[in-house]
Amino acid sequence: MIQLMDLRKRFGNLVAVDSITLTVEPGEVFGFLGPNGAGKTTTIKMMAGLIQPTSGRIVIHGWDLAEHSHEAKRVVGFIPDRPFLYEKLTALEFMKFIAGLYNLSSNGVEARMNYLFELFGIDEWKDELIESYSHGMKQRLVMAAAFIHHPKVIIVDEPMVGLDPQGAKLVKEVFREFCSEGNTVFMSTHTLEIAEEVCDRIAIIQEGRIIAVGNMRELKEKAGSEDKRLESIFFKLTGGEDVRKVVEALKR
Repeated sequence: MIQLMDLRKRFGNLVAVDSITLTVEPGEVFGFLGPNGAGKTTTIKMMAGLIQPTSGRIVIHGWDLAEHSHEAKRVVGFIPDRPFLYEKLTALEFMKFIAGLYNLSSNGVEARMNYLFELFGIDEWKDELIESYSHGMKQRLVMAAAFIHHPKVIIVDEPMVGLDPQGAKLVKEVFREFCSEGNTVFMSTHTLEIAEEVCDRIAIIQEGRIIAVGNMRELKEKAGSEDKRLESIFFKLTGGEDVRKVVEALKR
């Protein structure tokens, strides 16, 4: 469903993403973890077609993003970490605008919008201006918009930012249901608990390179760790043992 082949991005002398190769299968919720500045958001932006890779290939649902960008983007729903919204529109107007970008016919669009408003719990506020929304409601609206065109792949950067526990639970359920239909979620997150709970497999990136890929059992073996928690495995693989000890001390 998603293939990244020798993907590389350079900004001047800085190599932000260094020869990443990954395959994400249909039906997977795939987690993408790493410290700040590791290259997660740069990778996400390349996959979404917002920035061009220096070299390498991105293939989504069989479409090479460089050669067939429109076809590839048509099967992707993108949820950025800092979404931009036209706040003088109502949620309904915004959704109609997004539907128009995908040239969706009017047949069935209204029913699809109403379904998504109800699914993400913003049905009662669909006629209100977006500027009156809380941050969590805006996040729910952006997620609803990402599903308007029946995508095959959802690419999401920090999905739980600004969501209350109920909203976070809803999003996790939506992602799992989406993938149960043979679709794919590629999710970058700092929240290790979310990744551990939701993701089928996880890739850990550090300094632009993938240092480990696998399910929890495989990551545990890679780290040589007896601890089953992703937090401990993550710190061990990324060389953050001193940080982990500080975190644990603060928890105590």
